[in-house]
Amino acid sequence: MPTRRRLLALTAAALAAPALPVAAQGTRAPAPFPLPEHLMPQVVSVRRDLAPGAIHVLSPHHYLYLITEVGQAIRYGVAVGRTELVYRGAAYVGRMAEWPSWRPTDEMIARSPERYARYRDGMPGGPDNPLGARAIYLFENGRDTTVRIHGTTEPQSIGRSVSNGCIRMRNEDVIDLYARVTIGMPVTVY
Repeated sequence: MPTRRRLLALTAAALAAPALPVAAQGTRAPAPFPLPEHLMPQVVSVRRDLAPGAIHVLSPHHYLYLITEVGQAIRYGVAVGRTELVYRGAAYVGRMAEWPSWRPTDEMIARSPERYARYRDGMPGGPDNPLGARAIYLFENGRDTTVRIHGTTEPQSIGRSVSNGCIRMRNEDVIDLYARVTIGMPVTVY
């Protein structure tokens, strides 16, 4: 029986294949914050049984895949939750917002009051907001999970496990993803 680590490795290998930069497809401008090439958005081949119109996040590998057609996806580099805060499960897009407002969860305030207590009443959207330019809200069974796919004021965090559980993207990448996502789209986080 395969171990969990082996299963994650097999899932990553099955999803990923040789990639083409998204920019080569004519869909991206040069990025203002440089990332290593493997974390830049790229068109990749994926398993043919993955349904178009779905998002798959491979947390241990820091990739988000938007399945665009049978056998093809756009792969984005992401930051994910610290080990103890990684969300895993099957969700769906329940809400979307441009320049969203933000309020830390009660759990975030309890874990780091010195950092988050001052925001307990929230923060309006804008360039200094931790959710960045766009937020895609993940729901399960009609309820908000409090997990978001969102932009960030810390693009250097992409490719790392550092967040409070959300999935971070560079603002230019989350703007691109947001334009391709619809309410109700399934999202699976491994």
